[in-house]
Order: sequence, then structure tokens, then C-alpha cells
Amino acid sequence: MPDDVELIFADHAGRFYARQYGFPPMAGRLLGYLIVCDPPQQTIAELAEVLMASRSAITGALKLLEAYQLVKRSRGVGERVDHYNIDPARIEPKGFDATIYQEQAALMREGLTLLPDDASVRRAVLQELAQLADFLSERLPQLADEWRVHRDALCAAGKLPDTGLPGFQK
Repeated sequence: MPDDVELIFADHAGRFYARQYGFPPMAGRLLGYLIVCDPPQQTIAELAEVLMASRSAITGALKLLEAYQLVKRSRGVGERVDHYNIDPARIEPKGFDATIYQEQAALMREGLTLLPDDASVRRAVLQELAQLADFLSERLPQLADEWRVHRDALCAAGKLPDTGLPGFQK
């Protein structure tokens, strides 16, 4: 059975992911719990019991987290039940994906073509969003490289375990 502090952490994660990313609170709670639970592999029944939720709520949250590739499903040989856990290979700095901002800049430029002679705030907003997206798409790959160098230094100094997770490597 989990400690109360694990459930409190799961609740905090649920609120954070709901507020920042629009996740349903159960998906955030589930993600938070899977980060700290022991054993790291849990069945739907175990998760439902611990998080005091219905199996259908857990199933829906797991589908969402699988779609984001944050959890993985596995089944041992001869077992009839799936186990879920955080997918360490997928825990990577997703926020460094510059293609999202490249697409956003293109979208804002498309909007600018709709307002060619407009001197209003609408055009100014589109221009600024396009420039911001260009800036971020240029800087994010550099920031990702800086993070990797910083992470390697933290590992070398013993301040961070060197997990060798592929998502954090070049």
C-alpha cells in the first residue's frame, strides 16, 4: 500500500498537469503515482484501488498517457493482465521540439496573408507570434544541447545519477 506522501504527490501532479497541460486530473494523478510507486509496474486493478478511482477512469487516463508515450504497457509470458509503468526511454525533454514552433510560425504567417493591409492590433499580434515562434525554433536546439552538457556535468559531479536513458542523450 502506498504512503500518504505518495498519494499527496500524485494529487499535486494531477493538479499541475491539469493546470499546465490540460490533462484530466486523473491522468495527472496517475502519472504522478507511476513516477513514485513501488513496484514500478502496476495493473489497472492495483491503480484503481490505490487511487480510489474506477477501473474505467484509470483505463481512460492510461490511454491518454499511452498516446503521449509517457507510459508503457507490458505483459509477462503466461500472464493474463497488463502492467503499466513510466516509460524511461520516453522521459525526454519534449519541450525542446522546435518543429512545433516552426509550424506555429508558418501558421501565423498564413494569418498575416489574410490581413495584408491591416494596421490593427490583429496584424501586430500575428507578427509578434510569428517572430516569437521563429526565435524559439532557433534557440530550442541550442538549449537542448546546453542541457545535455549541463546534465553530463551533473552526472560527473555525482549530483545526478547517470541513467543512460536514451531520451536524454544525443
